[in-house]
Amino acid sequence: MKPADLTGLTLKAARDGLATGRFSAEELAQAHIEAIAAANAHLNAFVLETPDKALAMARASDGRRARGEAGPLEGISLGVKDLFCTEGVRTTAGSRIIGEFVPPYESTVSANLWRDGAVMLGKLNMDEFAMGSSNETSAFGPVTNPWRAAGSNQRLTPGGSSGGSATAVAADLCLGATASDTGGSIRQPASFTGTVGIKPTYGRCSRYGMVAFASSLDQAGPIAKTVEDAAILLTSMAGHDAKDSTSLDVETPDFASFVGRSPKGLRIGVPKEYRLDGMPEEIARLWDQGVAWLKDAGCEIREVTLPHTRYALPAYYIVAPAEASSNLARYDGMRFGLRAEGGGTLTEVYERSRAEGFGEEVKRRILIGAYVLSAGYYDAYYLKAQKVRRRIAEDFDAAFLEVDALLTPTAPSAAFALGDRVSDPLAMYLNDVFTVTVNLAGLPGISIPAGLDTSGLPLGLQLIGRALDEGTLFTLGAAIEQAAGFRARPASWW
Repeated sequence: MKPADLTGLTLKAARDGLATGRFSAEELAQAHIEAIAAANAHLNAFVLETPDKALAMARASDGRRARGEAGPLEGISLGVKDLFCTEGVRTTAGSRIIGEFVPPYESTVSANLWRDGAVMLGKLNMDEFAMGSSNETSAFGPVTNPWRAAGSNQRLTPGGSSGGSATAVAADLCLGATASDTGGSIRQPASFTGTVGIKPTYGRCSRYGMVAFASSLDQAGPIAKTVEDAAILLTSMAGHDAKDSTSLDVETPDFASFVGRSPKGLRIGVPKEYRLDGMPEEIARLWDQGVAWLKDAGCEIREVTLPHTRYALPAYYIVAPAEASSNLARYDGMRFGLRAEGGGTLTEVYERSRAEGFGEEVKRRILIGAYVLSAGYYDAYYLKAQKVRRRIAEDFDAAFLEVDALLTPTAPSAAFALGDRVSDPLAMYLNDVFTVTVNLAGLPGISIPAGLDTSGLPLGLQLIGRALDEGTLFTLGAAIEQAAGFRARPASWW
């Protein structure tokens, strides 16, 4: 097969091709290495390419297959978001302050993938410490979305913070990618790039070896080309881990087995609070179309109310920066990472190192977090935000007494131009309006590409499920995927 034919495969098709011997893991890895070499200067999806490691892992994979020891992901070429620690391979979380840190250990999520036979192509670009909605806060520069609006050469954002993961999958630079979601960082980039992204239930995937942003919100998940591919990846990524105290000690089902099941009889909630004033007509129209597709598939549609939704963004932007200010205190220029040049007192070295090492958005969130945790403000802001978070979770609990899943838009727009919202943090934060509630409540949410806007850019629909009920989301997601028939691909301009 030609290299372009190999990189254009879905993960499932590649797995089947490897199993039948149509091509080898080494050939598959080589095709992706060549695709990355041709595209990355234009897209900036990878911050570190590991071709030698990929080929060595692929040869080892071919050896295991020859011995009859093939794992569930044997020979599958993947990209890894650069906040997952990879043993012997630089990990930066998109920040200057971590410097040239080479972890002596492996994150549990990536270790699970290598255990199952996957091959690592390299580390993927991201917003610094996962703080951003457009992948423009990275110390390595912005990622460019492979999609372009009709008749335009303007560079678009792939979304954030997992912009490198989303772009790499959409541009066929890998068969799938690890990503993470603190307030929408898997689902919004998936929506912007025409890919599938799922944030599983909090605790479903281990956070061990992930560079922390907000510990009570961060959750790993995959970005993939199809619902089935995402299900296959999540099955390998998930699992209980004694090294993470928040990891759930529950069995990991075969998520791919839920794909293709009939959704008939499932009750779908449509939250009225998500119909925002000024919502673009094409977003509202796609949402209505999604409702119609699920109704045609035999689902029962009900309107539900989530009355505390309007408080979700403000609560999120108190809780997340508060946790970030605590987590990022460890980056002080002393033990590892960047240390500012010059002498001075200990405090002066701290100040200069942090001033030089952190980007503007990270500094903004550290300052917000330190403020809301400070004496005199803790009760007024942080404690109140935690109470609102509890109310948001209770809204979902009440809704799930009536329905099995919720259907909403993923993002309030299609991909926007790079540079458009950098100077307006509030406009940038509004990208997360449909996604942050899911993180605050610890629930699973999936984004499925469902249509194109008037400029030919992808739009996604989001499904939200009960805790630990990712299976229902895969069943419903596959039904939407089939009904939408989304086959559009970005035209290669690189």
